[in-house]
Amino acid sequence: MAIEYLGLSSVEGPLVVLEGVQDAFYDEIVEFVVDHKTKKMGRIVELNEDKAIIQVFEGTENMSLDNTHTRLMGRPMEVTVSPEMLGRTFNGIGQPIDDMGPLISEDKRDVNGLPLNPVRREYPRNYIQTGISAIDGLTTLIRGQKLPIFSGNGLPHDQLAAQIVKQASLGGDSDEDFAIVFGAMGVKHDVADFFRKTFDENGVSDHVCMFLNLANDPVVERLITPKVALTVAEYLAFECNMHILVILTDMTSFAEALREVSSSRGEIPSRKGYPGYLYSELATIYERAGIVEGANGSVTQLPILTMPNDDITHPIPDLTGYITEGQIVLDRNLYGQSVYPPINVLPSLSRLMKDGIGEGYTRDDHQALANQLFASYAKVGEARNLASVIGEDELSPLDKKYMEFGREFEQRYIGQGTTENRTIQETLDLGWELLALLPREELDRIDTKLIDFYYPKKNEA
Repeated sequence: MAIEYLGLSSVEGPLVVLEGVQDAFYDEIVEFVVDHKTKKMGRIVELNEDKAIIQVFEGTENMSLDNTHTRLMGRPMEVTVSPEMLGRTFNGIGQPIDDMGPLISEDKRDVNGLPLNPVRREYPRNYIQTGISAIDGLTTLIRGQKLPIFSGNGLPHDQLAAQIVKQASLGGDSDEDFAIVFGAMGVKHDVADFFRKTFDENGVSDHVCMFLNLANDPVVERLITPKVALTVAEYLAFECNMHILVILTDMTSFAEALREVSSSRGEIPSRKGYPGYLYSELATIYERAGIVEGANGSVTQLPILTMPNDDITHPIPDLTGYITEGQIVLDRNLYGQSVYPPINVLPSLSRLMKDGIGEGYTRDDHQALANQLFASYAKVGEARNLASVIGEDELSPLDKKYMEFGREFEQRYIGQGTTENRTIQETLDLGWELLALLPREELDRIDTKLIDFYYPKKNEA
């Protein structure tokens, strides 16, 4: 039964304090009525005997100590779910904002998700094709994986996210259902319009469910957006048996919202002012990816985060790296050379890649080819360092070949157009074409049988 209270004890930023509460519980949803007309939602974030601290999703503007009625709803925050959510746009707390009317469904889910027995998890297998060679070929995204993109301010992570939404698929020969849940936190209006326009123009909106929390929306809403998005993803995956790719941008906005609310609560800060529970909050989100026994679907996460000052040791990328299974790193130097997407492949990795590629998944040469491309590109760095000292003209013939390979690799393999969608076969064939710039004896990471079969024959003359 819902309990109603008149007045508030105090208002502090995005938080309000209510005293004299009875039978309240953590994460309980609260409804406010301001001046008998404006309705707002909130949730209880702290309880101390009969005192409750409540986050207000819509912000505390116009709320005072004596003009607010507070109603405890007796339930955690829930979001309405339905297969009809695909093709729709919602705000950060799951309310439609696309002028297509309310969502008609009686089915609701707790945004915090249900506890998942680890024993019921299945190991991630098979891959998701993004159409981007640097990802598909070298840091392959596996179904059920969580693989973050580490970016920096001003780098084209938004364009990359939009391109992945446009191009992502389960591979050419798959007939399984695939959809995307897109959650944006703290984005500017022009960025939100860019996403909407791009998805509409490319005809992919019908299999995208979008949640938009704008920069001028209340900061507290940002903390809920990824949970709402993942709740819908879990429903589509485990109830509707679909393979769902969840893209969350930008997790730094989420962490900064957490810091702001923590500061309002007067909590003792930890590294860089972030609360000590930042790790557990991030883990709560990231660990909702995976495959569950008995369901034919999967939830794969591709969270995007911007590193303050391009610092990969900053708490947000640092803690993210502990929880997730690899990372894709965008590089400012490559971006300065007009390479798109500017993915630095050397610090990038996908820890689950080996389990979803190879014969039966992509192609038998995939793992060996990736290993050789990594090794050869690492030698490019050594040749460039030497050239910076003695000059490129003084390099040995072999080092000059590596220099040529490096230029071609960055421009043709890493670099591709914003509309260029490569199949996994095209990516692998391009890898062999670039390795043909090097002498055959330099290919020491690939089995001789594979070299005999795939190495371009014209280069052996």
